[in-house]
Amino acid sequence: MTILVTGGAGFIGANFVIDWLAAGLEPIVNLDKLTYAGNLENLSSLKGNSSHVFVRGDICDQGLVEKLLAEHKPRALINFAAESHVDRSIHAPEDFIQTNIIGTFRLLEAVRAHVGAISDAEKAAFRFLHVSTDEVYGSLLPTDPAFAETKRYEPNSPYSASKAASDHLVRAYHHTYHLPVLTTNCSNNYGPYQFPEKLIPLIIHNALAGKPLPIYGDGQQIRDWLYVGDHCSAIRAVLERGRLGEVYNIGGNNERANLDTVKSLCAILDGAKPRADGKKYAEQMTFVKDRPGHDRRYAIDACKIANEIGWRPSETPDSGFGKTVKWYLDNDAWVKNVTSGTYRAWVTKQYQ
Repeated sequence: MTILVTGGAGFIGANFVIDWLAAGLEPIVNLDKLTYAGNLENLSSLKGNSSHVFVRGDICDQGLVEKLLAEHKPRALINFAAESHVDRSIHAPEDFIQTNIIGTFRLLEAVRAHVGAISDAEKAAFRFLHVSTDEVYGSLLPTDPAFAETKRYEPNSPYSASKAASDHLVRAYHHTYHLPVLTTNCSNNYGPYQFPEKLIPLIIHNALAGKPLPIYGDGQQIRDWLYVGDHCSAIRAVLERGRLGEVYNIGGNNERANLDTVKSLCAILDGAKPRADGKKYAEQMTFVKDRPGHDRRYAIDACKIANEIGWRPSETPDSGFGKTVKWYLDNDAWVKNVTSGTYRAWVTKQYQ
């Protein structure tokens, strides 16, 4: 048996592939387009591992996906492939429409053809697991209850709208074609291999480089932070025990304002790698103009996955942030390789 993973050279996908193979589970066929955030260096630890087959390709290439399904006959397809950065979606929404909507549609069509051609026993065992985001639910007020799976979709950015559309396609293909699907909606991930355009790796990178630490608006936007290793374990649990057609929200039980998150990271860095001048990293914090349509608060109600499947996050906020800072300190070469001239131009454009 094998599984097909799409987007497995990106941040969450690469962590999932590494964790999966470290656990001694089935071989993986890994399909990734290798856009700016897809990086084969993320998978360097798997070099020479016969259980990992990498294929460079686009999920919009339905013929390629059909070929991989026919050739490898996986028992599951797990879709991580997505454009995922809200800021980039504001500047270039079409990329998000193509990958997140059209790409998901092509995958569903390929899977529909595949399950129609395999035996009833193979079809009963097959799963299409679609990895999505809590941003499809919109924004919460401070006193609102956390996002449950029954929360109405109210996406507020081109990114979240494109992911909402993909979620609806997955639901529709289950209802209309009885496709064996599962959907997960996760909160903000952080951890190793995250491209430093997202808040946590950006703050770590800028702090160490002596650059300003940009904080949107008043910094009181609240996010539920989920360590990527916990997310990967949740996906494995849903794949194994999730009910067909169901949605499972995955959260880290770690609601924090962005400003508090930055202060925590600065404090960890103060202890792990103090500034040469003896000052605190928090002195580099700089408030910048808020981005358009910035959602105020996200929070995940993860009772369903806990009660039905028995999954709960294992990392505390302090342990997860500490592990993440240590990884970036220990992997300076990786950071230097991904923060190229193109990356620097993007950061300058976005924050100045």
